[in-house]
Amino acid sequence: MTITEATQLLEKFRAGGVGRDKVLQAFQAAPIADIGFAQVDTHRALRKGFPEVIFGGGKTPEHVAKIAAKLLDHGQNVLATRVTPEHARAVKKKFKQAVYHEIARCITIEKKPLPKRPGTIAVACAGTSDLPIAEEAAITAEIMGNRVERICDVGVAGVHRLLNRIETIRSANVIIVVAGMEGALPSVVAGLVSKPVIAVPTSVGYGASFGGLAALLGMLNSCGSGVTVVNIDNGFGAGYAAAQINALTAM
Repeated sequence: MTITEATQLLEKFRAGGVGRDKVLQAFQAAPIADIGFAQVDTHRALRKGFPEVIFGGGKTPEHVAKIAAKLLDHGQNVLATRVTPEHARAVKKKFKQAVYHEIARCITIEKKPLPKRPGTIAVACAGTSDLPIAEEAAITAEIMGNRVERICDVGVAGVHRLLNRIETIRSANVIIVVAGMEGALPSVVAGLVSKPVIAVPTSVGYGASFGGLAALLGMLNSCGSGVTVVNIDNGFGAGYAAAQINALTAM
């Protein structure tokens, strides 16, 4: 059952045009589309507010394209993360409306774009080397129906760059801060704003950064109040969480 079909069925039930037993029977149907190599969760949008997201890592281009097709068959938007140019070519060959976000390593297909929520989500990154993770967060938040303000290259090595954009950052409902090296930027931002800060450590840095572990530990030990930390390089997780927080402002 697609989201549209579920909505229409509920509207008919409220209007008295369909019985309770039929509604229950429809919703008790297995919310899975079995395509052999994958069990696509077709009801996730009903439960979570956004469809299942395709993680491209380890999947063949054909597998990504087939999962995307099944989601579209159910009237759902598509977000695929950690994709390669080969994944993008396979999906775009099948769906001309697909958009490949090269820096973010994401593919989006908006069958029906979600209405934009009030307010913004700010995505700030310390350096341009952090852009792939920052863009993954931004693309995730955007396809989930949020306005995103990007603030790039504002790391603590030149803190005046951050202060130059601080009013834009303060105006956001949620702030995602992406940084590698020692991971200091989220602490600085958290000390200057009254909004939730989601810190994203990246694997950017020299040897002693230990592939992002130094930034992760620095963020977990932040003295800034209101800092929540996701895993190393998890821009998607940060964007998704920020979207859920921002959704509360629309209630």
